Amino acid sequence: MKFRVAREVLAEAVAWTARSLPPRPSVPVLAGIMLEVQGSQLSVSGFDYEVSARSEIDVQSTEDGRTLVPGRLLAEITRALPPHPVDVVAEGARLAISCGNAKFSLPTLPVEDYPSLPSMPSTAGVVDSDAFAEAVGQVAVAAGRDDTLPMLTGVRLEIEDDLVTLAATDRYRLAVREFAWRPETPGLSAAVLVPARTLADAAKTLTSGPEVVLSLSSGGSGEGILGMSGKDRQTTTRLLDAEFVKYRAIMPSESASFATLPVGLFTDAAKRVALVAERGTPLRCEFTPGQVTLRAGGTDDEGQAEERCDVEFDGDPLTIGFNPTFLLDGLAAVHTERARMDFTTALKPAVLSGVDEPSADDTDAGRPAERPGSYRYLIMPVRLPG
Repeated sequence: MKFRVAREVLAEAVAWTARSLPPRPSVPVLAGIMLEVQGSQLSVSGFDYEVSARSEIDVQSTEDGRTLVPGRLLAEITRALPPHPVDVVAEGARLAISCGNAKFSLPTLPVEDYPSLPSMPSTAGVVDSDAFAEAVGQVAVAAGRDDTLPMLTGVRLEIEDDLVTLAATDRYRLAVREFAWRPETPGLSAAVLVPARTLADAAKTLTSGPEVVLSLSSGGSGEGILGMSGKDRQTTTRLLDAEFVKYRAIMPSESASFATLPVGLFTDAAKRVALVAERGTPLRCEFTPGQVTLRAGGTDDEGQAEERCDVEFDGDPLTIGFNPTFLLDGLAAVHTERARMDFTTALKPAVLSGVDEPSADDTDAGRPAERPGSYRYLIMPVRLPG
């Protein structure tokens, strides 16, 4: 194997593939990155039996072939190379890398012990890459991180014809986002559970092209796999075999009161007040017509903070407590200048959603919001001390 390639192109492809490598592989070869040249194309791939990643780039090749090298070391080297073309040659059991005056020689791993990458499942549909990245980011923040509860570490992906719904929960908050897409087959219906970390990472890094193609295989005799591909990149992940909570039954269908919040001002105030909140201490929110008073701390051996923020509030005065981190996560995910928070009682979940502002060219004053109810973030309250 022998080829030449631009340093920036190689470094980017290797770095993207290396992101999916396991930090502690079960067998040494899974720490490797496979380099395979066919004609004028180099494939850079990695696989750990759970997640696969492959990036394809154009190179000037004089000899086809493939080799397996330590992935994270290769990523560090390619990132540090000087700004010159890179020459790569496989020489027996080593890989030689030359770039300007820099030269490296890396040991190779046994190619024959490396598992074959899974085939990309059949195409399910196409979604705008920016919309996909935004939706996944909004929902994945609520996924659990406790691997002993796998059903909470995933994002539920539901497809009903031209509508996709994503949902995630860690039992203390629940995030749901809907968006439109173009299914390959009209009337397509599916529901799968995707590892949240893998989905979030893929959604953020497959945005070099305008669209992301989703591929899906589930049920039958084969293991469930979700495939995602963008421009010159594709990744697959095994689906979680776990039952997701019936989240629609958790989301309140009506509210007794609601507040309309200026997201930026309210977020800044909440961050300041939360500075004195000890771990596990709630942020106290006292809603009255026209304003909310935020409080934290209060005992003799801790700091105290209080700040008022102007809001629109409709309903009887309400005092409710929230985990400040969970509240701030939801505010950061709304992506609108104003947010609406619906309440039933101080001891029942509140629901945060974005308020879409009508655009200046909306001629129909009664036109509904652009994405009504497309993002909802349910947050459990924290019982306040008496």
